Amino acid sequence: MDLADKLKALGVKLGTADIAPPVPKTESGFPIETVVDGRWVETGRGEAFVSCQTFEPDYQHGKVPIGLEAPLNGVARWLGEARLQDIPVSALAFLDTETSGLAGGTGTYAFLVGAGRFLNHDERGQTFQLRQFFMREPTEEAAMLEALLEFLAPCQALVTFNGKAFDAPLLATRYTLHSIPIPFQGFIHIDLLPLARRLWRDRLPSRALKYLEETLLMAPRSSEEVPGYEIPWLYFDYLRTGDARPLKGVFYHNAMDVVAMSALLRLMNGLLTDPLGSEIEHGLDVIALAKLLEDLGQWEEAARLFERGLERELPEADFWQAVRRLSLLQRRRGNLEQAISLWKQAAAEGHIYAHVELAKYFEHRCKDFSSALQWTENALLRLQNADLPAYMHLHWQEDLKKRKERLLKKVK
Repeated sequence: MDLADKLKALGVKLGTADIAPPVPKTESGFPIETVVDGRWVETGRGEAFVSCQTFEPDYQHGKVPIGLEAPLNGVARWLGEARLQDIPVSALAFLDTETSGLAGGTGTYAFLVGAGRFLNHDERGQTFQLRQFFMREPTEEAAMLEALLEFLAPCQALVTFNGKAFDAPLLATRYTLHSIPIPFQGFIHIDLLPLARRLWRDRLPSRALKYLEETLLMAPRSSEEVPGYEIPWLYFDYLRTGDARPLKGVFYHNAMDVVAMSALLRLMNGLLTDPLGSEIEHGLDVIALAKLLEDLGQWEEAARLFERGLERELPEADFWQAVRRLSLLQRRRGNLEQAISLWKQAAAEGHIYAHVELAKYFEHRCKDFSSALQWTENALLRLQNADLPAYMHLHWQEDLKKRKERLLKKVK
C-alpha cells in the first residue's frame, strides 16, 4: 500500500472537499448601539461609535458642582504654569481611558476613551458635554482616534487622573502607530493625582479617584459600577461573543471618572486659590495644605494655616511635626519670637531639634554662649533616652558633641 492508501485505511481524508466551512461568530443580538445610547461618526479612517451625554449647569457631583470659573489661579500656581491663567474653561479637556491592560507599551490599547468639555456660558452657567469614543474591534482604532482628535481640537489643556504616567503616553503611542497627529501635543497637562496625594495622603488611606469621589465629593456610584480590574476581561468577552450588555457598566465607570475629575478640580482649585477662606473640616487637611503652600512660597498663608491646624485635633506625631514646620517657617519669616516659643514648647516634650535650634539662637543671635551651652547639654541628656533610629541618634550625637566643644571654648 502506498502512503495515500495507508492514510485512507486509517480514516484520514485527503483534500478539502469534506472539510466543513468555519462557523461564523454567533451574533448575540446585543451590539453596542442597542446597549449604549450613541451614534456613528464618519471620519477619514472609517466610522467610530460615539456616545454623548450633557450635564446641565445646575448639576452637582455629590456635594460639589462640576462647573469651573477661570482663571484657575490656584492650580496654575501649583503647576508653575502661568499659561493656565490665560485660557478659558472651555479650553480644558477632561480625559480618561479604559484599556486592554495596565502594562502599557505597544501591545496595550484604549478601547474606550471618555472626554469632557465645557461649552460656552449661557444665562444659567456652563454645560458639560461628555463624549465616549468606543472601538468595537481593533480594526476601528484609527477611526476612534480620529474622532477623538476632532473633539480635542479646540482645547489647550488636558485634565487627567494619573494621565501623565498612563493615559497620555498610551494614547500618544496609539496615535503614532497609526501616523495620526497627537491631538494634545503641547497641551498644558493637569494631572490631579499628584496634587491629591499632597492634599490628602496624611488622612486618607487611598487616593484612588473613586475613593476621593466617595469621601470628599460625597458621590457614591450606583450599582452599574464595575471594578476597574474587571474592565479588560469584560471587553475581551465582548470581542469573543459580540454581546455588549456587560459593557454598559464600563461606560458608566468611565463617565463617572471624567465627571468626577471636573468636580475634584473645582474643589482643589478652591483650596489653593482661597486657602484661608476655605472651610476645611479636618485638621490633617489644614496642615497638608499649609505644607503645600509653604513649598510654593506662600509663607504668610502657610503660617496662618499651620496655626489654624494646630488648634484642631491632630494625632500626636502630626501635631509635633506641624509645630516643627511652623517654627522653622517663622524663623525664615523673621518672626523669631514665635519660633522661640514653639521651640521651647517642643523642647519641653523632649524634641532634640528644638534644643538645637535654641542653642543656635543663643549662640549666633544673642551671643549668650552660656545659655547655648545649657541647651546643648540638655539635648545630650535627652538624647540618652530618646527613642530614635540608630542613624538619627548617631547624627545628633556627633552634632551636639561638636557644638558642646565649640561652646566650651567660647565660654572660657
